[in-house]
Amino acid sequence: MASPCIVWLRRDLRLADQAAFAAVAATGPVIPVYVLDDETPRHRRMGGAARWWLHHSLASLDAALRERGSRLILRRGRCEEVLAAIAGETGASAVHALHHYEPWWRNAEKAVGKRLALHLHHGNYLAPPGTVLTGAGTPYRIFTPFWRALGELMPPLAPLPAPARIMPPAAWPASEPLADWALLPRAPDWAGGLRAAWRPGEDEARARLEAFAGKAARYEATRNLPAGDGTSLLSPHLHFGEVSPAQVWHAVAGAGGSVGTFLGELGWRDYAQNVIVQFPEYGARAARPEFADLAWRTGPAAEADLRAWRRGRTGYPIVDAGMRQLWATGWMHNRVRMIAASFLVKHLLIDWREGEQWFWDTLVDADYGSNAVNWQWVAGSGVDANMFVRIMAPLVQSEKFDAAGYIRAWVPELAGLSDSEIHDPPDHRRPRGYPARIIEHRAARERALAAHGAAKGARA
Repeated sequence: MASPCIVWLRRDLRLADQAAFAAVAATGPVIPVYVLDDETPRHRRMGGAARWWLHHSLASLDAALRERGSRLILRRGRCEEVLAAIAGETGASAVHALHHYEPWWRNAEKAVGKRLALHLHHGNYLAPPGTVLTGAGTPYRIFTPFWRALGELMPPLAPLPAPARIMPPAAWPASEPLADWALLPRAPDWAGGLRAAWRPGEDEARARLEAFAGKAARYEATRNLPAGDGTSLLSPHLHFGEVSPAQVWHAVAGAGGSVGTFLGELGWRDYAQNVIVQFPEYGARAARPEFADLAWRTGPAAEADLRAWRRGRTGYPIVDAGMRQLWATGWMHNRVRMIAASFLVKHLLIDWREGEQWFWDTLVDADYGSNAVNWQWVAGSGVDANMFVRIMAPLVQSEKFDAAGYIRAWVPELAGLSDSEIHDPPDHRRPRGYPARIIEHRAARERALAAHGAAKGARA
């Protein structure tokens, strides 16, 4: 029997259109391995909501592998040490994996490559990040020309089928029980809302994609309405690699209507990775220098406001609905994400990194590139960003995007208010127990503009 190959899995937990499996499935024995490495990412270890998703995604993948004569090996530790140990135990001749672009995974790939024969494949993005270049041969920083150039390379290659069978090794290495990793919350068990909202795994990703394909033509008209179901709900499945972007593209590209808008959002995911390849510290460092001088609020009052924002107790119903949806389900509607993020940065004048870290811990789709790029876009501090002086008015946004039903679902104490009142409850109709507005919009706007103006003046 030929020496086995290891397939090293990370955020690519699928069998269909998975280039690492496709490369080795017909060559001999395969040992699929997932390493829970909390040491290499350090402070970027997965948050609680993502760890819940990971548990169920790994269980789903193991079941799919067993249907094909294989299984998933689970080990905990530093990737290079664990993979070298498994190779030593089994005589594995090589490791195959998909490229990852987060700075810690790039470091891990270098470390593994120094100890083992590592073969990296593409497949988590429409095009390999860092390869869509300007005419001068440099990476794009601005989305619109990046998307135009990426579009010229589309469509992506047709998705690969899942292997019908995966040959097992002569003897399996030891595997740790998934339950021993304690990825699921127990004391307390806060995951009831996640269980009600999601079913992780490749099968569910395929089902969600099929459901969305039937309505993708109406995406432009429905995507900004939080009370509707116009979004694809594919983001956590894409993040964990339960479906590939090529599969998504080929499933929906022919839908007609406004599907091009959705494909642009898929392109934004590629763009975010393109940015972190250029700026690995993008999640912690503002791209625009004047933001180093911006006087973000700190101290007890700011900390109290941050707690109110996290708990959905700001007195702005659309913001509170979004933050409560996030806590309950690990997800928030995209339009509401922008409103809630803008509120933290500009109304409360709290450093965008506080919000980025909160989303990192509470989102099931907490992707380093997308999270960092989106927060810096809202804050105005990114290489391609909304201007800081453009300050969203959350009460106007709520009414504009017909969020009444959404607010009733997530802020039930306001459910009895009429559509005309629920976006901005008048004082005499504000239910007991629901907070007053944490700050008035005009005062918040003036404070934010003054702080930004002072920061720019310090650089003049």
